[in-house]
Amino acid sequence: MLYKSIALACLLLSAAPQGETLVTKKQFHADTFTTFGGSIINDVKIGYESYGKLNKQKDNAILITHYFSANSHAAGKYASDDPQAGYWDAIIGPGKAIDTDHYFVISVDSLVNLNANDPNTITTGPASINPDTGKPYGLSFPVVTIRDFVNIQKAVLESLGIKQLYGVVGASMGSMQAIDWAAAYPDWVPRMISVVGSGETDDWSSSLLEQWAIPIRLDPNWRQGDYYASSPPLEGLTAALMFITQAALSPEFFNQVASTSDIDHQSSQQAILQDIHQSPAIVCWLRERAQQRARLMDANHLLYLVRANQLFVAGHQGELAKGLQNVKAKSLFLPASNDLLLMPYLAKRAHQTLLALGKQSELIELEGNLGHLNGVSLISQQGDKIKQFLAQ
Repeated sequence: MLYKSIALACLLLSAAPQGETLVTKKQFHADTFTTFGGSIINDVKIGYESYGKLNKQKDNAILITHYFSANSHAAGKYASDDPQAGYWDAIIGPGKAIDTDHYFVISVDSLVNLNANDPNTITTGPASINPDTGKPYGLSFPVVTIRDFVNIQKAVLESLGIKQLYGVVGASMGSMQAIDWAAAYPDWVPRMISVVGSGETDDWSSSLLEQWAIPIRLDPNWRQGDYYASSPPLEGLTAALMFITQAALSPEFFNQVASTSDIDHQSSQQAILQDIHQSPAIVCWLRERAQQRARLMDANHLLYLVRANQLFVAGHQGELAKGLQNVKAKSLFLPASNDLLLMPYLAKRAHQTLLALGKQSELIELEGNLGHLNGVSLISQQGDKIKQFLAQ
């Protein structure tokens, strides 16, 4: 049914056929980590997953950088009876576009990962215990940037003896990490793929991101981030996730949801006519899914992710052209034509900037009715192009 495929998309999971690869979460530990802003974080723990085998030369590694609400579970399953495989299982695996018969594929949980309460996520952030106080950091945790996500990934790779990547591929917030990798460490990155991505966060995008933070800050349970010994701000977090989900989809998609028999639109209209406390059926549908996801997430972590995205410009040198001038990677941009979150002009701007700097870059638009989520659930439509690009 249409409703079932829609529900999977709204959970930000791939609706593609699931693979049989079984994976385990591994943990990386650093005694200290210095942020891009100059702060020191002690006792950093980060999770990661890998697929395929690292060759003797250790030069076949492809890094997958994940999107805002994801973690490192990019492919495979933790157990054979898991209902869902990783979000890009359609293109990662034996014989697939990112072929694990040839490549060692690795993905790393971000710092301040949104899924802080998920047992399959390992991350250090505001919800973590500050070893200096024995209490959760809360808002005393330092502000982090996309570059910090890149640098913790680099530390994980170096711990495995990897000194250069074969390529880096990421969607959405992951695309920001991918292009920043190419800008910050050009000798590491010969190939970069940006899916539904951006080279910088402009004023429009920064304001959109702020909408996700506002309901959390207005929730009385937020308590200026000091809620770990009391009730968390789940109402604010749920509202934020509703905004995120709607922005990640398209009007066409929402109208299709509302037209299915699973949503009793007519009864809903009667209910909201009679009672101001009632909500339209589509809003209830959206809220229910946000509530389900909120249980595994942390509100403060969302605020820190918002700020990291608001601060982003590839290369972190203030200007996009300046930040991209040292890029050596061949680049492939795959924006979604109807993306309302990271609109196609953002990828086109980065692509055109690279071309103006004399770099190699291609751009192909993804199609489909999922908007931003075309880059997750419908990524297989460009599987052949991704495979071809990586083979070059």
